[in-house]
Amino acid sequence: MAADTQSSTHPLLPPTSEDVRFDWLRLLRSRRVGISTFYRLMAAHGSAAAALAALPDIAAAAGVSGYETCPEGVVAAELKAGRQARARLLCRGDPDYPAALLDLEDAPPLLWAMGEAGVTSRPMVALVGARNASSLGLRMAKSLARGLGEAGCVVVSGLARGIDAAAHGASLGTGTLAVMGGGVDVLYPSENSRLAEDIVHAGGLRLSEQPMGLAPQARHFPARNRLISGLAQAVVVVEAAPKSGSLITARCALDQGREVLAVPGHPFDSRAAG
Repeated sequence: MAADTQSSTHPLLPPTSEDVRFDWLRLLRSRRVGISTFYRLMAAHGSAAAALAALPDIAAAAGVSGYETCPEGVVAAELKAGRQARARLLCRGDPDYPAALLDLEDAPPLLWAMGEAGVTSRPMVALVGARNASSLGLRMAKSLARGLGEAGCVVVSGLARGIDAAAHGASLGTGTLAVMGGGVDVLYPSENSRLAEDIVHAGGLRLSEQPMGLAPQARHFPARNRLISGLAQAVVVVEAAPKSGSLITARCALDQGREVLAVPGHPFDSRAAG
């Protein structure tokens, strides 16, 4: 059950019933099933139900003994949590699934969404940058976000403190999209809880590929960053330290064929060294 690099661009029909959606989520949440393995299993077995039935034998052939798929109760609990939070589960192929992600090899089969999913049909530009941004950096992020909004673009960012928060706040009235590192219902950092709620109330969108209720961990953010860049036509970096998450987003954007732009910073300011 080793991971593979098969592209997710082969045709995949969206679920046609709640039972099929349940099986999709159960397959994706099963141990040792990542995104590429999910697509490989779907291509090989034709349905999530058939893939789930085949998994124990596949695991045994790979030397994994006692393998069990994700318990149905775990999936039912996640779906219940989604309903309680008024979140929607978007499956690849659904009308509201972000079309911008469809050309990514590692496009998530499933996304949790809170807010107005229709914003993803508009042009999107990502604004990312330092968490400990300078006052000038914050002013620049706000100005860029307002200008992009006035030009009809949705501003995409990661709801982190600093540049992300400034970009979201300045684009609340024109359209903003926050990609979460943890569950879409987990408001992190806590200082941005009000902002996260305002995004939904203002007609924006919060997205996550992580399970409901999952607290974000450091390993989740690089995966989150690839979605920020994947959703956008271009990524603008406003202050970034060396080895920062913003530079990971920029590298993802380049790998995905997106345009990358940077706001010049002072050469002696470590916050702009990246």
